[in-house]
Amino acid sequence: MCRIDQSTPLLTSPSSVVEGEVTTVVRLVRILITAMIVAAIVAGIVRGITSGEDPVVNGLYLTQAALAAILILLGSFVEGFGFGLSLGTQWPYTRNIVVLMIEGDPEAAHRIVATLVGLIGVLLVILASDSATTNGLILIVITAVLGVGTLHVLAGRLPSVVHGVHGLLAYGVFICYLTTIYVPGVNFWSYLGDMTALRAVLVAVLLGGMTTGQRGFGKAIGAFSWPRRLPQLVTVLHLIAALFLVATLGWLMPQFPVAFYLAVAQVSVGFLLFHAVNLQPKSPGILVAFHQAMVLAITVAIVAA
Repeated sequence: MCRIDQSTPLLTSPSSVVEGEVTTVVRLVRILITAMIVAAIVAGIVRGITSGEDPVVNGLYLTQAALAAILILLGSFVEGFGFGLSLGTQWPYTRNIVVLMIEGDPEAAHRIVATLVGLIGVLLVILASDSATTNGLILIVITAVLGVGTLHVLAGRLPSVVHGVHGLLAYGVFICYLTTIYVPGVNFWSYLGDMTALRAVLVAVLLGGMTTGQRGFGKAIGAFSWPRRLPQLVTVLHLIAALFLVATLGWLMPQFPVAFYLAVAQVSVGFLLFHAVNLQPKSPGILVAFHQAMVLAITVAIVAA
């Protein structure tokens, strides 16, 4: 577990608040995320209108899958711009969370969108109670509960595996609702059991989340030729998982061509992100979101294929 100096404000403050800086880029991100949320809602409405059977449910499936992806992206913006502890370890809300979201705090937006995903998950269980909606809601609840754990990981109080499992479950939510669009009626767990490529993605996601957790808040991994500290070892394991994903998709060619080429490119992005984290550990920037967006694209390419 990444240890944090007890003299830092991170642990002397009872709520561990570390404010991020609302820059022009962060404000642009706010506009982008708002546009994406509106697009997700509109896309769901359009799908509902154009689908013959169960228009409300079919529309909500698309909106929910899109919002689950946006939620993952928001998490990467939170990390990339140093807002991981902008609300401290208070969870899930603070009294001024809506104001902070409007002002541009991506962590506040992350929690509000998570609430929206949870509410839609409950609504889908009411409207169409089946294995997909039930599994989706269960995954949402567990992911939300682990959300508070990720805050304590960043504050140096919990092991990095909590952060990794949180990311893994977030992708589980996304894939669960994505399957309702591309492979409707499939049993989610059986589908995962049959999809070697998706399992390889999820292993890389788990280790990627653990790599972030090992850094704690604002800590560099450090340049190395041979891993000498636990964060560096976890980083190496994450790289091995990424290469294993490329090998898996290559072995399954030509089944997932788009996912394969994206995964190859993703390895290069990962190296750039590694250097960005070491140069600016508190706010490595937009590369974090780009890295996450490519993982989302790889996931969609596998499921859609």
